[in-house]
Amino acid sequence: MGAHKKDYSNWQLTVLVLLRVTIGWHFLYEGLAKLFTPGWSAAEYLDVSRWIFGGLFQWMAANETILSGVNFLNIWGLILIGLGLMFGLFTRIASFGGMALLLLYYVANPPFVGLDFGPPTEGHYLIVNKNLVELFALFVITLFPTSHLIGIDRLFKRLQSEQPVKEIKSEDKSKPVPAEASDINRRNLLKSFATIPFAGAFLVSLIQKNKWESWEEQNLVDAVTSASVKTFDFASLKDLKGQIPTAKIKDVEISRLIMGGNLLSGWAHSRDLIYVSSLVKAYHHKDKIFASLLTAEKCGINTLLTNPIMCTMINEYWKRNIGKIQFISDCVGLGYTAEGAYDLGYEEGLMKNIKRAIEYGAISCYIQGETTDYYREQGKLDLIAKAIDYIRSQGLIAGLGAHRIESIKACVDFGMDPDFWMKTLHHHNYWSADHNTWHDNMYCFNPDETVSYIKTLKQPVIAFKTLAAGAIHPEDGFRFAFENGADFVCAGMYDFQMVDDVNITLNILNDENLAKVRERPWMV
Repeated sequence: MGAHKKDYSNWQLTVLVLLRVTIGWHFLYEGLAKLFTPGWSAAEYLDVSRWIFGGLFQWMAANETILSGVNFLNIWGLILIGLGLMFGLFTRIASFGGMALLLLYYVANPPFVGLDFGPPTEGHYLIVNKNLVELFALFVITLFPTSHLIGIDRLFKRLQSEQPVKEIKSEDKSKPVPAEASDINRRNLLKSFATIPFAGAFLVSLIQKNKWESWEEQNLVDAVTSASVKTFDFASLKDLKGQIPTAKIKDVEISRLIMGGNLLSGWAHSRDLIYVSSLVKAYHHKDKIFASLLTAEKCGINTLLTNPIMCTMINEYWKRNIGKIQFISDCVGLGYTAEGAYDLGYEEGLMKNIKRAIEYGAISCYIQGETTDYYREQGKLDLIAKAIDYIRSQGLIAGLGAHRIESIKACVDFGMDPDFWMKTLHHHNYWSADHNTWHDNMYCFNPDETVSYIKTLKQPVIAFKTLAAGAIHPEDGFRFAFENGADFVCAGMYDFQMVDDVNITLNILNDENLAKVRERPWMV
């Protein structure tokens, strides 16, 4: 070690080498994990970037050629940097390369307040995250290098030096190499390859992990021999067949498939499954909601139908520049108890919700279906007409919803002319449909009459509850709605269902037979 031995104590040298090796281990694993993950891409990480170079990173994600290059450099950069740090080979180059990668990771998605939406992390950070910590750790390694002492760089340095050669060279080949010189040579080799055991431990750990994952796949995930376990195949954006087309209501472009907001706000029609609402709320934490909205936008769904409770969440989504999805707000005038619905009062109920939705940027308000049904039964249709006029006076699109077709008829007879209708629309051909008793998966009470009356409406119709709370498959439910006069379909969707639902919608809308079956002309 010569003069370098005086630079560090044995403990300092050991700790610095271990720091270098552990960072190398981490880099190597990250690179190999990406290499052996089918279809891995940096696209999602780049696409959710919202800081100073967000536009550049999003452009990279959108350009297939650029993205392929980014993926290649990312994977092999991690692998080569990891090997360099672990073996002490070209360590200074590896350290600077690692710092550059970590800096890019950090800049793409920094843990700043208001910018912390993005790929899942181990926790909630404030400015400092593991990328920044590891970056500074690599900076320490560049300031206090160890590979010339413990690592392959030491061997290269010795080979470049004449001194080791002179120590073992003898002019008389009959004389043996001095024991001291031979010992120095062995010592150099041992120190040059001292970290190889770590590489061995890494390889053994990787093999064990692969064995465990293979066992999991065969016994826990696929479970194709189990009658009680279903094998899921969740579609991803790479399977997307196209963008959902849009049509105008008044002067606003709205996607033919609208994302329903009940699931996002934790409201699930769970029939007698009492745990479902709690499960939905637990699944839809804030970042999951934002990710779902962003996925919807990437599928061409530009409109969310939700309630005033979600307004602040949507505003945060906009302010953090995650996306631009617009929203239609249902406006309810009722309260609910175990005994049933009751009127909150026109000003404190319906108008309060309308004003809140307008304040938070809704493009449209509509009178919620149960509210319309209730007001019809109570003989208060004049209040609905008054609310429609107020919504229009504020420059918004005004809609009117109903569960009962009798409510739509009564509003038309009263002289109401909303900008669109919201109507439950589904058939009853599913096993849990009960025609004698209402259950929490039946909302279109008379499908034949509904379909017949919809044909007479001159305004656009948005069909909702088309899947009867999950009792009807989207292929069946969406097709029934579009074939029977709906201009738009609103459906609650989990993020893992979205691409499948969009592809199903595209197949239906592009089906030549749709025009032959659909009797009602498109109103938009």
